[in-house]
Amino acid sequence: QVQLVESGGGLVQAGGSLRLSCAASGIFVRTNVMGWYRQAPGKQRELVAELTTSGSTSYADSVKGRFTISRDNAKNTVYLQMNSLKPEDTANYYCNTKVKILAKDVSFWGQGTQVTVSS
Repeated sequence: QVQLVESGGGLVQAGGSLRLSCAASGIFVRTNVMGWYRQAPGKQRELVAELTTSGSTSYADSVKGRFTISRDNAKNTVYLQMNSLKPEDTANYYCNTKVKILAKDVSFWGQGTQVTVSS
């Protein structure tokens, strides 16, 4: 059973930093593509950052140069380091992975962690 558990969200002032964690079970983060998404009230969920099995990373334009996705294989955990936070980064942040089941990609999500950036 795949489980993703996020933590690390909170309230921070603009310009501050937070590090989100996503602890995985039922999969190995080193052998799965892992992503961080966010959803603000009234908006669609959007991909923020993605980490492939080879270690390649990609970011939404709005967070490039400020956010970094990484993983710790020993802890089976993925991180999102968020620096220079802006009020528009306020959202619920979700960890995601996709697992092939019966030849279909099935998405798994964590419960989310709230990030609030005050101006």
